Amino acid sequence: MARIELDNLSLTFKMRACKSITLKEFLLGKIFARKAPPDIVVDALKNVSFSVEKGHRLGIIGHNGAGKSTLLKTLAGVYYPSSGKRIVEGRISSLFEITLGFEPESTGWENIAFRSYLQGETPKTIASKKDGIAEFTELGDFLNMPVRFYSAGMLVRLAFSIATSIDPEILLVDEVLAAGDLAFQAKARQRMKDMMAKAHLMVMVSHDLGSIESICDKVIWMDHGSVRMFGPSDVVVRAYQDSVQSEALAA
Repeated sequence: MARIELDNLSLTFKMRACKSITLKEFLLGKIFARKAPPDIVVDALKNVSFSVEKGHRLGIIGHNGAGKSTLLKTLAGVYYPSSGKRIVEGRISSLFEITLGFEPESTGWENIAFRSYLQGETPKTIASKKDGIAEFTELGDFLNMPVRFYSAGMLVRLAFSIATSIDPEILLVDEVLAAGDLAFQAKARQRMKDMMAKAHLMVMVSHDLGSIESICDKVIWMDHGSVRMFGPSDVVVRAYQDSVQSEALAA
């Protein structure tokens, strides 16, 4: 069973404001110290409610800063909600910021094992998948080298190959992944299509409205941290496009 339900979920970030300090204040300490500025409170998500179940493909759209990626990371468990309820039934597989967390002094092979373990694989499944992952990377003997010697493109290839080796129940995708040269990107797109087809439930964030409408059957339109509209993909995408066009004409 794969299911996601959010009930009146809110997420607030509290950031400490920085103040500049002069050399005189540093040397004399509290004598000339100024009062610290108040903390900055950001309501990243506000009273978000929706539910999707197995078989659905959910898209999340909205302008930059609307809360799309924050919502996705909250679903993934990266952020814990400040209030409200988050229910996720099913194993989550996330495809965002995939190049973070590699061990630079470890080889490609060692990072394949390490990252696969973090994705929930067992030693047995890692052993059965590692050769296929290595073949997909097309990195050959470079897998015997520490990844600190990899170029950015090589690291993305390795990260993508590991991240997409899983059999997802709930798949979370943030934007389109670009991996390597054009030939490898064609392989990557096909791999993504296969992975999306296997997922029981998928949530996808993208600015590509055409992809959202063709892939997803339901869409959430996020606006300043709140759900402005939730419904069938064609209806929500059209409403969002009309809003963007109206704002452009009014500007």
